[in-house]
Amino acid sequence: MILNWQESYKQKLTNAQTALSRIKRGARIFIASACGEPQLLVKTLLDMGGNFADVEVIHFLDLGLTDYTTDIYTEHFRHNALFIGANARAAIKEGHADYTPIFLSEVPLMMQRGAMPIDVALITVSEPDMNGYVSLGISVDITKTAAEVARYVVAEVNPNMPRTLGDSFLHVSEISAFVENDTPLLEFEQKSPNNIAQSIGKLIADLIDNESTIQTGVGKIPNSVFPYLVNKKDLGVHTETFTDGLIDLIESGVVTCRKKSLHPGKVVASFCMGTRRLYDYVHNNPLFEFRPCQYVNDPYVIAQNDRMVSINSALTVDLTGQVCSDSLGFEFYSGIGGQVDFVRGSAMSRRGKSIMVLPSTTEDGKISRIVPYLSAGSGVVVTRGDIHYVVTEYGIAYVHGKSIRDRAMMLINIAHPDFRDELLEAARKQGYIYRDQMLPVVLYPKEYEVSWVDKKGTSIFFRPVKATDERAIQDLIYGLPEQDVYTRFFHSLKSFSHKVAMPLAAIDYNDKMAIAAVIGREEPESREQIVAIGRYVSDPNSRYAEVAFTTHQDWQARGIGTFLLRYLIRIAKEKNITGFTADVLSSNKPMMQVFSKSGYPMTTHLDTGVYELKINFAKEDNEK
Repeated sequence: MILNWQESYKQKLTNAQTALSRIKRGARIFIASACGEPQLLVKTLLDMGGNFADVEVIHFLDLGLTDYTTDIYTEHFRHNALFIGANARAAIKEGHADYTPIFLSEVPLMMQRGAMPIDVALITVSEPDMNGYVSLGISVDITKTAAEVARYVVAEVNPNMPRTLGDSFLHVSEISAFVENDTPLLEFEQKSPNNIAQSIGKLIADLIDNESTIQTGVGKIPNSVFPYLVNKKDLGVHTETFTDGLIDLIESGVVTCRKKSLHPGKVVASFCMGTRRLYDYVHNNPLFEFRPCQYVNDPYVIAQNDRMVSINSALTVDLTGQVCSDSLGFEFYSGIGGQVDFVRGSAMSRRGKSIMVLPSTTEDGKISRIVPYLSAGSGVVVTRGDIHYVVTEYGIAYVHGKSIRDRAMMLINIAHPDFRDELLEAARKQGYIYRDQMLPVVLYPKEYEVSWVDKKGTSIFFRPVKATDERAIQDLIYGLPEQDVYTRFFHSLKSFSHKVAMPLAAIDYNDKMAIAAVIGREEPESREQIVAIGRYVSDPNSRYAEVAFTTHQDWQARGIGTFLLRYLIRIAKEKNITGFTADVLSSNKPMMQVFSKSGYPMTTHLDTGVYELKINFAKEDNEK
């Protein structure tokens, strides 16, 4: 360590052209990431392009402000993208630039081991502090490792670069040359979420518990969740990157990091992208701890955060759960980045959740992004074994540990309605599902979801039955004692096959409605269990509906049947149904008591041991 760092700094201070003139032909140059790009150094490098030959430029998350991928630089520079920016897509497609697919957590290891040698590192740093340390500010990520392994390091000293805390510092003695440049840092403004992104954000927020630690990838859809977290408490953050949206959550008291199991009281990140407001906010702010990706993206480090929730974008997901995130067919579009690191880290976390998000279609609505199979050339980033939650604007599918049949049905269920029939047909042809499998013809009515507490103080979730509930309905029926089966169906059942169960699950939510009482949904690793179902089937001629109930014996006498009846009456009235009819064995006194509590006039007729009941909604309403 050089004690008189000021003198050393003066000796190393030079202009950009002099600093870059020391770079040899054929060198491998790393350029700092995203908004931390050294703007003067990059511009000068291009101006001097004619002096170089076969220089490899290694870049992670280039914002697309440079043009060294254009034809005039073909003999001088070869771009190697670790994550593809907008300016590099065309060059990579045409074969004029390279893409290296790799987990972000492994890039530093490759640099350190020499598998990705770095001759020169061009970085942006803050002004030195009183001890001679400069901060990498908003771009620590893999930049710090590159600067540590490079033979020659040129630092663009920018007074606008914030001094971020954590493992973000280099000493003047570790840098080969300094170039000063007082210019505003590059800014990144996140696009406002559209209606689809907002719908997805609401669904994601439902999956995030209080005291969770969150990670969001880059993009308007992962970041669309922020406005819907306002009622959460004590959230933490462990993420590779973040944008301005995080500030509002901190200032509103939603993000406190107090309950984090790893680095409590700290937002842990490796870089950030945003506006001047964000850069001023992180400057010398002890709430933020910036560390290299080698640490932040290590799945074993991520997993030490209890309730770790990762939120990342996909381009397409096939019916078996394979996720493509970096390419559109043979065309490379973005990169792997830290997605898999956080998918695996959150999956290993205690009570963690891994969430993949995507709109159901392309922006023009012409192509489904839930697909029968990945197109030729598409790469699998998140495997069938890694995937957990998938969210579109049409719902949530938890597919981890599920069979191909279950996965296909769940994913079709959250696909855009315009494409569900063709996805269903493809799944049939591919042998993923039953040949006679049906789906509801209308959208799942999420507005009928409700929680309720029974007589024993247990919270139960009530929701409309889904086509994917077929197996759960079979489990309910097979779990009934023989006497209960006879009471419900008026005869003994030897089997409750797919052909019987499927029509009970694939309902239309209008003339056929069924509400399930569900437990176990809070723990996705344990299979959801249906403990009761109430259903009605409407007669279009009379506008009366036949109603029936099934309740597991362990959940009887808890008020569930009474709740289901009243809830179905409410729904039926919204559908302009006049009343309910039912057939009840005279020996089934508990069910008769349930009907007597409907709140509406009821007539009964006893015929050969069976009560024929009739409840008229309109009559009571008129009397009221």
